[in-house]
Amino acid sequence: MKQFILLLLLAAGLASFAQGKPEGLFLNSRAPEFKGKDQNGADVSLKELRKKGPVVVVFYRGNWCPYCNKELKNLQDSLQLLIDRKAQVVAITPETTEGIGKTIEKTGATFPILYDADAKIARAYQVAYTLDEKTAKRYQSFDIDLQKINNQKGTPVLPVPAVYIINRDGAVTYRYFESDYKKRPTVAELLAELATSR
Repeated sequence: MKQFILLLLLAAGLASFAQGKPEGLFLNSRAPEFKGKDQNGADVSLKELRKKGPVVVVFYRGNWCPYCNKELKNLQDSLQLLIDRKAQVVAITPETTEGIGKTIEKTGATFPILYDADAKIARAYQVAYTLDEKTAKRYQSFDIDLQKINNQKGTPVLPVPAVYIINRDGAVTYRYFESDYKKRPTVAELLAELATSR
């Protein structure tokens, strides 16, 4: 029953997304630089990550989203394969440290996860959208208080579940941007792209 309710809420979020219509970054565009602290308090910056090789940047909505958890678990399960391609993985979320901790419990993620305060990174990457008030209240009625979870004032902002691969020069070489929250790229797709990335 709880899973069914979550699916209804996620569908409502999809309708809300249609109103905001972010477009995401496009191939060959310059990826905005970002920096923050990960779940271990370590400084993480795109600039430093790029020095080691291509960077897989994953935007996810929160530990309450089963599709996000599945995606992050798949990335963790195949992390060594990604590392073998010289890739760095970093996930970005609007949920605060407490929520990130729950995500780690559910997925076992060991790659950096950054708290995106006020959706600054999501906005820079053009993946942020604002939930309408009705949808936000519906989430609240099922104990998903996004304002509290994400420490946001006003109407909550969420990212489209998007994935980018950014090369050493800071260019976007792969983009996965899909408003249907049920669809996520496979690790095999990312590995295939990384095989041709420089």
